Amino acid sequence: MTRHWTINGRFLAQPTTGVQRYAREIISALDGLLADRGPLARDLAVELLAPPGPHDLAGLSAIDVRTVGSFGGHAWEQAVLPARLRGGLLSLCNTGPLSVRRHILCIHDVNTRICPQSYSLPFRLLYRTLVPALGKTALKITTVSQYSAGELMRHGVSSASKIEVIGNGHEHSLRWVPRHSDRTRAVAGPRTIVVLGSSIPHKNIGLILGLQDRLGSAGLQVAVVGASASRVFSRIDYKNAPNVVWLGRTSDAELAALLQDSLCLAFPSLVEGFGLPPLEAMSLGCPVVMSDRASLPEIGGDAVLYASPDNANAWFDCFMRLQQNEGLRRDLSSRGRARAARYSWTASAQRYLELMARADGVPEVAPCRLEDIERLAT
Repeated sequence: MTRHWTINGRFLAQPTTGVQRYAREIISALDGLLADRGPLARDLAVELLAPPGPHDLAGLSAIDVRTVGSFGGHAWEQAVLPARLRGGLLSLCNTGPLSVRRHILCIHDVNTRICPQSYSLPFRLLYRTLVPALGKTALKITTVSQYSAGELMRHGVSSASKIEVIGNGHEHSLRWVPRHSDRTRAVAGPRTIVVLGSSIPHKNIGLILGLQDRLGSAGLQVAVVGASASRVFSRIDYKNAPNVVWLGRTSDAELAALLQDSLCLAFPSLVEGFGLPPLEAMSLGCPVVMSDRASLPEIGGDAVLYASPDNANAWFDCFMRLQQNEGLRRDLSSRGRARAARYSWTASAQRYLELMARADGVPEVAPCRLEDIERLAT
């Protein structure tokens, strides 16, 4: 007898941040497992329902993608999706329909409560109402780190018995083919610190920019990827400096080349539910200096350097250590690759298959062995 599950495709109408990357990669890995027809996939039919609009989710062979409805947003998610789904529902991006009970929902974090200043008032009010309600109505809640699981419990979103930790993976960054553009080639080098630019307060980019004079005196420069200078200027007190280069948006190929050819990635966040950019950097062999807060020590282990996001001197000291110690750079590069390899999209997708089977009352099967998962991922 065929079991049916539907994937919530609302994320396809959203810009791709870490949350949407999680959904895309889990779905791609699920598609591979379904095509392989393992024990939990043989009697399972999965389709993805999406709101109208341009969608770029390509390359799926076992998961059908259908566009339904005539509008999008939360209204589509609450009204159209539950009316059109078959079987259980898998939602991977924080929200889903309140009316569906056979529902596996990934809530990545509760940052709207921890760092409310990073979000608009309407967004905060919506998430503070919707997410706890979903925590009660959904059959199972997943999240991306032990830290986030603890925060979900601390803020009353869900209980320990209902939460499963299913983290991010690293394999997507290995598919990036490093290729410099003229602008990244001009700034890359062993004296370059890469920072992911964001105007969101909890990303804490101002700490690194505040070191620009000291870094310049030490012969170091900062390459800011992502946000434009004007967006960051609007949130923090910052003066332009010759050793800070604003690259704006880059392609995956450009970012991979920049990370591989620079001193390190600096990631000074005050809070993260997981922290995918450091994992991507580690998988590419780029040393990482990151905050010692929230989920980040859980993800980085002993493969990175840590500094308090409140202590600029500690960050400067880490950069000096890396600049002056080639052996340390090589060691962190090796440790980082090994650490990143522990996080697998295929292994996480297998966990979702197991949760779906459990929800369907499928008799327990032996967990997929690590070597089997690695074989499926190749």
